[in-house]
Amino acid sequence: MSQPPRDQLLGHAADNDGIDEYDNPLPDWWLGMFYLCILWAIGYAVHYHFIAHRSQVGALKAELAEAQQRWPQAGGGDAAGTALIITPATVAAGEAIFKANCVACHGADMHGGIGPNLLDTVWIHGGKPEEIRHTITVGVPEKGMLTWGPILGPEKVAEVAAYVVSRNAEATGHPVPANP
Repeated sequence: MSQPPRDQLLGHAADNDGIDEYDNPLPDWWLGMFYLCILWAIGYAVHYHFIAHRSQVGALKAELAEAQQRWPQAGGGDAAGTALIITPATVAAGEAIFKANCVACHGADMHGGIGPNLLDTVWIHGGKPEEIRHTITVGVPEKGMLTWGPILGPEKVAEVAAYVVSRNAEATGHPVPANP
């Protein structure tokens, strides 16, 4: 097989602003690398998808499953997974959390200030224990109340709700709900 002539001008200079074009074959080493890359890509794709069964979708599923195990109920959802149990221990824990986070708006005596009074029978967002917990969890951003669920977590939200329900029942003379 004969080699094509090298350094032969194609004669397109007039059409290409005076730029001359040569018709030279690609070097053998370049063609070898090109074909090797194609073979490597085919082999890698077959191994990645069919032999090792790896994919971005599978990696995402594994990462989400790991995150769900590591941080259950993360993401600011309602604290429905944690029971709202009103015991002296949960009320005491809730009192400490209330004093650390809620006193600035609701006052140390819970009669309000910036935030509403928590010791009366009129509730803006519902006075049932589950409604109170929901309000603490999702907050009322349009009124200035933070979304406490992601900050405190479901357990502490349930403790604060137990404290508020307990103190409200004492102040209004209503019985404390029997572990709603």
